[in-house]
Amino acid sequence: MTAEQLLETGLRNFWYPVLPSWRLHDGPLGITRLGEHLVLWRDRQGAVHALEDRCPHRGARLSLGWNLGDRLACWYHGVEVRGDGVVAAVPAIEGCPLVGKSAVQRYSARELHGAIFVYFGDALHPEPPALELPEQLASAEWSHFLCTAAWKCNYRYAIDNVMDPMHGTYLHAQSHSMAQGDRAAEFRFRKTSTGLVFEKASQQGVNFDWVEWGESGAQWMRLSIPYQKKYGPGGPFFIIGFATPIDAQRTQVFFWRCRRVQGWQRDAWRFLYRNRLEGLHWAVLEQDHELLENMAPAARSREFLYQHDVGLARVRRLLEAQAREQARTLDESR
Repeated sequence: MTAEQLLETGLRNFWYPVLPSWRLHDGPLGITRLGEHLVLWRDRQGAVHALEDRCPHRGARLSLGWNLGDRLACWYHGVEVRGDGVVAAVPAIEGCPLVGKSAVQRYSARELHGAIFVYFGDALHPEPPALELPEQLASAEWSHFLCTAAWKCNYRYAIDNVMDPMHGTYLHAQSHSMAQGDRAAEFRFRKTSTGLVFEKASQQGVNFDWVEWGESGAQWMRLSIPYQKKYGPGGPFFIIGFATPIDAQRTQVFFWRCRRVQGWQRDAWRFLYRNRLEGLHWAVLEQDHELLENMAPAARSREFLYQHDVGLARVRRLLEAQAREQARTLDESR
């Protein structure tokens, strides 16, 4: 795989959220992520398994078959493949040499915070790293809701959009949460232990005033938007975002909306969110959705970036450097 192919479909050796938990039931489910075809299913204990969506016999989709608990059975000829990718049985014939062979790629999968995460490793990094998520997801002091949607754009447009705090002042100027603040700003960035923060130098706590890029087993973004007291307890409203490539033209976005609340305040916040705020947040997200799906053709190749774009430019360079390194090491290993 070349560096450009990696950039187009997603870097390897990271965990990615691939599906909200509620989408996966008893039957196998076929999905495409990072340009790869996967089948997911739950065993009898509810644990999630992920395999390449391909029967090793004739290449039929395992996602069209049956869930036997610890294995899938292909609809075409009944070939049974375990969760570790090993063929468990070929019922149509005795003594088939395919039985016992590791013939299908297995993906590590975890279910966290209402989403299913899958690790996409390359040939040199088959084992997943530790996955450490921001405290807004990892800490019991926070409550959150997951919002996810499929957008018809390359995932890098979604990353650029989040790494651009200034767009909130204009694109979302009529929203309930981003109507305040200056319409011009100077920006600065600072490094963190997991990445960087890009922030307005003269305004904090008014609008979408800063954004963070982090890498800790996964690539994530974090931002906060100040909330008035009438929108419930918990102080600033945080968003933890991921942009998971489906393929080179489509992206599955995941946004956890978070507030720091416990006890009765948690119940009040969750009730208010479901009954009042969720629709408002979806309206804001749809503005991003509409704009990104209607960018000019080859927009990234015809840009004129200025000071407000330093944050997204730095993340672009980071991704490009990682893609070159992944492609180089894989090429050298061959």
